[in-house]
Amino acid sequence: MTAASTKAAGAKLTSGIATEYIESSVRAQDDFFTHLNGKWLATTEIPADKSSWGTFAKLRDDIQPQLRAIIENAANAKNKVAGSDAQRIGDFYASFMDEAKIEQLGLTPLNAELAKVAALSDKQQIPALIAHFNQVGFGAPLNFGIHQDNKDSTKYVADIQQSGLGLPDRDYYLKLDDAKMADTLAKYELHVAKMLTLAGDANAAADAKAIVALETALAKVQWTKVELRDPVKGYNKVELAKLSGLASGFDWTTWLNETGIAGKTGYVIVGQPTYVQGFNDVLAATPLETWKAYFQWQVIHANAPYLSKAYVDENFAFYGTVLSGVTEMRPRWKRGVSVTEGALGESVGKLYVEQYFPAERKARMEQLVKNLLATYKTSIETLDWMSPTTKKQAQAKLAKFTTKIGYPNKWRDYSKLTVSADDLVGNVLRSNKFDYDKELNKLGKPIDRDEWGMTPQTVNAYYNPEMNEIVFPASILQPPFFDANADDAVNYGAIGGVIGHEISHGFDDQGAQYDGDGNLRDWWTPADHKNFAAKTKMLVDQYNQFSPLPGYHVNGELTLGENIADNSGVAIAYKAYKLSLHGKPAPVIDGLTGDQRFFMGFAQVWRMKMREPQQIVQIKTDPHSPGQFRANGTMRNQPGFYSAFGVKKGDKMYLEPKDRVIMW
Repeated sequence: MTAASTKAAGAKLTSGIATEYIESSVRAQDDFFTHLNGKWLATTEIPADKSSWGTFAKLRDDIQPQLRAIIENAANAKNKVAGSDAQRIGDFYASFMDEAKIEQLGLTPLNAELAKVAALSDKQQIPALIAHFNQVGFGAPLNFGIHQDNKDSTKYVADIQQSGLGLPDRDYYLKLDDAKMADTLAKYELHVAKMLTLAGDANAAADAKAIVALETALAKVQWTKVELRDPVKGYNKVELAKLSGLASGFDWTTWLNETGIAGKTGYVIVGQPTYVQGFNDVLAATPLETWKAYFQWQVIHANAPYLSKAYVDENFAFYGTVLSGVTEMRPRWKRGVSVTEGALGESVGKLYVEQYFPAERKARMEQLVKNLLATYKTSIETLDWMSPTTKKQAQAKLAKFTTKIGYPNKWRDYSKLTVSADDLVGNVLRSNKFDYDKELNKLGKPIDRDEWGMTPQTVNAYYNPEMNEIVFPASILQPPFFDANADDAVNYGAIGGVIGHEISHGFDDQGAQYDGDGNLRDWWTPADHKNFAAKTKMLVDQYNQFSPLPGYHVNGELTLGENIADNSGVAIAYKAYKLSLHGKPAPVIDGLTGDQRFFMGFAQVWRMKMREPQQIVQIKTDPHSPGQFRANGTMRNQPGFYSAFGVKKGDKMYLEPKDRVIMW
């Protein structure tokens, strides 16, 4: 089925391209992103309550009133049945919107949690406190989670990961030769002091200084974002009895008992062993009083959005304005919608799908995915850099891909979650514990292959290597990603590029290390590894050259997986589009050929602007390249783009054929 078939015969299809934003003074051959989006970039202001603005952000914002109506209808429903989805949704939202009650309560909802911290009289009690913090969603130096065992995808496993920083990345603590980083760290210390002062800490300034020093010590022993991308390096199976060998000063027996892991498994996966060892040293070197201040800060920080106005405002002043450049807080109803669907995502999603996701949209998406998978199957056989042996394994993996579209087959049951209309902090803590218990209870159980990692109302998509699945929530299946009234070209470039992108993650530098069953296993020949590494190095070098801000460059290693997926996804989507024409010429619409509309369809999806502080956060932490480089960087490697726009030597978008990375 094609987009064209969705309209009555004879109806005129649109190009799907926002031609009103084309800046003709900038040549497509020199800067494709600005050519396509230039007038939008010149005239669009980032909303005051946003750190960035573009197609993704706008679509997310457009969905907010729909979610608000769903949630408020639940909140206002008469004769709500206690324990029903409507009661939980309505009362959670009502608890957030009751500002008078929240002001009246002040810090008192956290009294019990702060008392746990105040009661610390010995460092030997810290493991039990960390275990509790893991359960209720507070930050701590060690984090705990459940996922499939990377080397036995039929089992769930517990893993331990580095954590505990209040800033987005270790670089904010360590790259003090960068004036912006140093300034942010100084303002962070002031923020911590202000929050502690609000909480009645008479030694707030000194405690804040000690907390930042403690977090800096943790940052020094943490792995970099690039190191964290290596799934083999991050797979360290440790028997429970041998954990003490990593951190002898930490009471693992207590931590295991308090987390609930003990008795459910015989081993854990330690993501960063050297960090755990380093944490052991920091634990020993840091005075108990500093640890108490640090944990007090973690309690306040985690709950600041749910406390009285003074806490909310100070939290926003740092995390919104200093760190992200946002000048205005989101309206309270939007924050209420976010926290409600954060806790009850699938309950809200079920109602969203009933109202806003027609069945035919799912059917069209299923056909597009089928077309892209078929094109991948054919493309694998044409690769000149992959051996027949590895091609066979790649085909076997592709054949085992699972596709999920729109919404889950089985909705999550929230019946055991207690929600009260007058207890916001309690609702948040119970929701966090509810999620924790759900994960913990997976240990020893069969893999739940119906589970989703995103809600239907999430504007995004993902590939999960352990499940070997691609997932497309309902909300992304709207313009500009999928436009039922547009000609096929733009849809293949936009949602086709997204589909191809997610499939490609199964064969990027990380995903390619997993087989079709989701196991971390090397199924490549040495020669294939060498050929693949040569291509990925070229891509790393290309993206390292991109600079969205003076003094800051894209990290080609951190963004490698996403750059591979963009590169490969567009290449496959383009082949699928050409096949969909069945040898017939594409119509010219708005003066644009089919091929031009295809590449524009991909590039306009990445139309966006971002505030400078948020841009720095993205460069330091995000595996995705900034939007303009996702567009231009991808196009420069596509032979079809050169043909479609007549790109020649001397043009700024031009790369010599030998320098173009063609993977699929």
